[in-house]
Amino acid sequence: MKKPSKLPAALGYRMPSEWEPHASTWLAWPHFKEDWPGKFKPIPWVYAEIIRNLARHERVDLIVSSLRAESDAREVLERAEALSDNVRFHQWRTDRVWMRDSGCIFLTTDSELLALHFKFNAWAKYDNFKLDAKAGARMAKAAGVRTVHPTFLDQSEEEHLVVLEGGSIDVNGRGTLLTTEECLLSTTQQRNPGMDRTAYERLFADYFGIQTVIWLGDGIEGDDTHGHVDDLTRFVSPDTVVTMVEPDAQDANYSALQHNLGRLRAARDQDGQRLNLVEIPMPSPVIFEGRRLPASYANFYIGNGAVLVPVFNDPMDRIALNTLADLFPSREIVPIYSGDLIWGFGAMHCMTQQQPKTV
Repeated sequence: MKKPSKLPAALGYRMPSEWEPHASTWLAWPHFKEDWPGKFKPIPWVYAEIIRNLARHERVDLIVSSLRAESDAREVLERAEALSDNVRFHQWRTDRVWMRDSGCIFLTTDSELLALHFKFNAWAKYDNFKLDAKAGARMAKAAGVRTVHPTFLDQSEEEHLVVLEGGSIDVNGRGTLLTTEECLLSTTQQRNPGMDRTAYERLFADYFGIQTVIWLGDGIEGDDTHGHVDDLTRFVSPDTVVTMVEPDAQDANYSALQHNLGRLRAARDQDGQRLNLVEIPMPSPVIFEGRRLPASYANFYIGNGAVLVPVFNDPMDRIALNTLADLFPSREIVPIYSGDLIWGFGAMHCMTQQQPKTV
């Protein structure tokens, strides 16, 4: 592997924030029933509701596994009044649908796009990921943009492809990035042995144009990804984050979320300024077959004209929706019932990947 003579940040590329204009949102139509054992039947209809709301504001690039799968998806979308000219189909096979993690991450110079295609290993948990590992390159090709494969050197100077999922990071588009130690630095995460905190910060600077990294601690209970930050804390403007808190001191999430809150209060952005913190309480625990699921309002997705928010028929739903409505006054706040969807261990943010709009 040979690194480019100049890395993306040196060429003027950066990772834009999610609220900046999109050309499209990438999704993959659900098909792997084992991700929702006993709960799959309603999942395509949840997708239809998501697509219906997104396609009113931006193109949806929808990946389907075959011509038959496209036909089935079209039927569901049509019945849900979600099929429009703003939905563009791509026929290629995937293992799963979590495009935030398996898809590429688009960078921009405002006038040009670049795709970062990280190595994908299915969170070091599953064997069926070879099709998903190709998704990022296919997305970039369909978008007509150049692809870069980020690498790092270990202590013996051997070069390795970097494993990184989009759900493990969040940015403000100005030079600050959020992530967690549990996901990237814990000895159990099995992503990039040999990469330490300094190596990750260098990676983020070289490839994303990041000046400041804010490290949180652990993720929430039930998270299948070793603590992805998109279930914890999200930027909603260059200087403001929403962060999940647990009001019940006896809950398993209480200590970790309080610890993360303390780190955020002490954090500074790329300009040395404190962040504005907005707290959102966690929903009540969502349990299925004895297992706690990663239900969190932080897994919202910011589209061009709408913010899609997972809700769980919980009293805290209204607090989350009202809080986000205050933070995004120019966007429609769309609740998406995710009580069944979350059995797949992900929600709106996990399933989407934005393609930025260029001038």
